[in-house]
Amino acid sequence: MANQPAHKLKIGLITATIWKNDGFFSVDLSRAYKTDTGDWRNTGSFHHSDLLNLAKCAERAEIWIGRQVNAK
Repeated sequence: MANQPAHKLKIGLITATIWKNDGFFSVDLSRAYKTDTGDWRNTGSFHHSDLLNLAKCAERAEIWIGRQVNAK
């Protein structure tokens, strides 16, 4: 089975995927978009209108990770 994320957060088209590694967490931020053929893809490139949701997703990821770390 493939490695599964520890948690995912989504706001609009922005997703924060949180991964648990050896003793720490890492976060991938991405934006979903639809191609001309109607397929959904993800990118690490953001439009200026994405930045508020990007910041909110990053903040929520930081809060979630902090709760995991403090729960130990």
